Amino acid sequence: MPAAEPSAPASARRLPWLLARAHLKKRRTQNALTVAGIAVGVAVLIAALSLTNGFTGALISATLRASPHLSVQPYTPGGQDQAMEQALAGNTEVAAFTPFLADKALLTRPADEYRAAGTDFSTLFGVGPQAADVLELQPQEGELLRTLKDGDILLGSALARNIGAAAGERLNLLNSSQNRGGLTVKGVFHTGNYLIDSGYAFTNLKTLQQLQQTGKITGYQVRLKDPEQAPQVGQALTAQLPYAATPWQSLYGTLLDQLKLQKEVIGFVVFLIVVVAAFGIANVMTLAVFEKTQEIAILRAIGATRSTITHIFLLEGLVLGLSGLLLGNLLGLAVAGYFTLRPFQIPGDLYFITSLPVEVRPTDLLWVNAVGLVTTLLAALIPARRAAAIEPARIIR
Repeated sequence: MPAAEPSAPASARRLPWLLARAHLKKRRTQNALTVAGIAVGVAVLIAALSLTNGFTGALISATLRASPHLSVQPYTPGGQDQAMEQALAGNTEVAAFTPFLADKALLTRPADEYRAAGTDFSTLFGVGPQAADVLELQPQEGELLRTLKDGDILLGSALARNIGAAAGERLNLLNSSQNRGGLTVKGVFHTGNYLIDSGYAFTNLKTLQQLQQTGKITGYQVRLKDPEQAPQVGQALTAQLPYAATPWQSLYGTLLDQLKLQKEVIGFVVFLIVVVAAFGIANVMTLAVFEKTQEIAILRAIGATRSTITHIFLLEGLVLGLSGLLLGNLLGLAVAGYFTLRPFQIPGDLYFITSLPVEVRPTDLLWVNAVGLVTTLLAALIPARRAAAIEPARIIR
């Protein structure tokens, strides 16, 4: 049997690393600037994604404070349904539910000697006392909702401000059926979502039924233990009963799609910074190849393989890339930590929430670092292949 080829000596295996380290030490300033460019790009990308995650999470959380996870409505409107209530009570995913009646209403605060009249439209919900468990209002606001008496109304904070109404004041109401009535402001609630705070109001179920002159309900509002299970629970509840289910994902589907697209666009645009920084690696290493052409030719002449030369420059790119990624992660997490301690304040009437929280997701960190590392290695591969392609005989001659 032919003898096996002897393995390369340890010194030969260490040669790429020794030469790569020597090259990196010689161009410290350029290498530092390259690492800083990658770090800034990665830090901005991590911070942007974390702020986008926080914005999305806060907006959904604020929205669900005054919105049920699931609504089930009968195909033929009627009164409270024992069969559906038993199905809701028997479902292990259901945390709480309440019958509700919905209507559109024009609310007016009469003028007095000090103020002009205040008027605004609202979506008015008539709910049972269980609504305090279905909605995630503040404890004191939930207690106001639980103790609504006949003729009481609970206003969103922005709606109350637009009308100029305070607790104890009397409001006139004109509903969609042209029925008029008078309601007393019990208090206000605040979710942080301006669209809800400026458009929602609650009264008890009996009061709204009297205003509509009906004994029917719109359906049931449901809170689940896991909001993400709303579509599955809705399907299970309506499988045997003549009801239509509306999970919160369907109700706010357009909003969720817009938020997802926003994150993708922001991630792509900011990622271009990392790509531009990666060109810095390519530029530095291309210059190094140009300057080290004769040395590379000598290495090739004394037995260094194309693979060895390629490894030298790939190692340089790997060191620069990993250094930039590490520093970028530290900077990005530091920025995220700063905004966690001091949330960025934004106008609620424009962006629906009043402060911008931060949510750092491990999955975002993984793909940012993976994509950043691949990008920097691809940038290093071009000059590495060029260095490996140098013909020693032509250069030495």
